[in-house]
Amino acid sequence: MRVRDLRPEEMSPSQRRVAEAAASGKRGRVPAPLRAWLHSPELGDRAQHLGEFLRYDTTLGPVLSELAILVTARFWTSHYEWYAHKREGLKAGIDPAVVDAIAKRQTPLLPDPKAQAVYDYAVALHTQHRVPEPVHTAALAALGETGVVELVGLLGYYTLVAMTLNAFEIGLPEGESPELSDEL
Repeated sequence: MRVRDLRPEEMSPSQRRVAEAAASGKRGRVPAPLRAWLHSPELGDRAQHLGEFLRYDTTLGPVLSELAILVTARFWTSHYEWYAHKREGLKAGIDPAVVDAIAKRQTPLLPDPKAQAVYDYAVALHTQHRVPEPVHTAALAALGETGVVELVGLLGYYTLVAMTLNAFEIGLPEGESPELSDEL
């Protein structure tokens, strides 16, 4: 890891407050990127609160949220993000064939129009850095305005997570191996 992993006894009061707030929230633990963000407690506090909302409290629900996170993890080849959210996605009910296709950078078969809208929107925004009108219109029809706004927030937040994990080389838990190929 490229940034020092702080032990509780090394933390300032503000760092400890942020770590304890994250661990006592819906996650029940200190999320991996917060290990880096704690070096800027204000960033860590704001990011972890935003992340908790985007992960658990949007109108998208777990299946669509995890689908968007997996697309983001694959786009960034963020091994830790993939490791954590593959399990969550499968637990939420995403078809293993969909997870496998995303891992292989293949287009998955998504019979649910909402899932298709999320996938298409996420891929377009990550790869083209904008969203073509037909993709945006389909997402509005499937998710509504609130859902699309929350989807963009989710994609942006998990891009921050992926960048943090990759930049600071926050590795997988001991005994775990990367599942994603680094090839484009």
